[in-house]
Amino acid sequence: MSTLPWAVPLAAGLMLLGGCAAGPGVTAGGSGGTSAREIVSHDPSAPTNTTSTSSGARTDLVTASDETEPQRRARIRLELASAYFSEGKTETALDEVKQALQADPNRSAAYNLRGLIYARLDEPSLAEDSFRRALQLSPGDGDARHNYGWFLCSRQRFADAVSQFGAALALPQYRSHSKTWFAQGVCQARSGDWVAAEKSLLRSYELDAGNPATAVNLAEVLMRRGEYERARFYVGRVNAEPQYANAETLWLAVRIEHRRGNEDGVQQWGEQLQKRFPGSPQAQAYERRKFDE
Repeated sequence: MSTLPWAVPLAAGLMLLGGCAAGPGVTAGGSGGTSAREIVSHDPSAPTNTTSTSSGARTDLVTASDETEPQRRARIRLELASAYFSEGKTETALDEVKQALQADPNRSAAYNLRGLIYARLDEPSLAEDSFRRALQLSPGDGDARHNYGWFLCSRQRFADAVSQFGAALALPQYRSHSKTWFAQGVCQARSGDWVAAEKSLLRSYELDAGNPATAVNLAEVLMRRGEYERARFYVGRVNAEPQYANAETLWLAVRIEHRRGNEDGVQQWGEQLQKRFPGSPQAQAYERRKFDE
């Protein structure tokens, strides 16, 4: 139980491309707010919203009628694939992605989603090939770089992961900075680089202070660094909101108070943990006084 609270599962923080698949942007498998799950973003391989002359002057808006028939079929299949993936229907999503690529073999967003699918199916070689193909087709696709970075982190290739996160953050058109800073911070924490993790998570928190997952993971990192008062502040903000507090966040508060030498605080948070989540692994650890598990 010494892992980061709400530590991001494989699909954490991943940027899902395609229309109707919208899940909330959540960053670290917790309750609501932001956990690194799927978010909807622009499909860089779709038609742009204007046409232009050779001199760069805008001439007209691009509408659905400007799509070729194969592009239209690929877009619809990709939207269906994204929806199925969000619903956990992974193999059905893969079938839809295959049909999207049959219609439009150069649709980078389809390769990005295929990478997420193969990662979920524990097919790392196929996943990596898909992410690389997506980036070959659209080097400026920040969502694909974020997803590839998180995949690399899940394979414990931490330096490569941070390189992809940094490349995404450096793109002028990229907008999901808070989620990528969050994913980078969690990845750096997993590698044991607590100083870098603190910097990344602080940056994510500055951009999205309402994300409980960022606050909790930042509190964990600060506790590991011996910054107990600061850690107490961030986890306290989460535990003050009943809809966000869970067994992991309450257990983190217990452990912070234990390290502070505050037995009253240990008892206060421990009683809340036992009352709200009896039988949880964290409540059992509290009863055994196993604060370092």
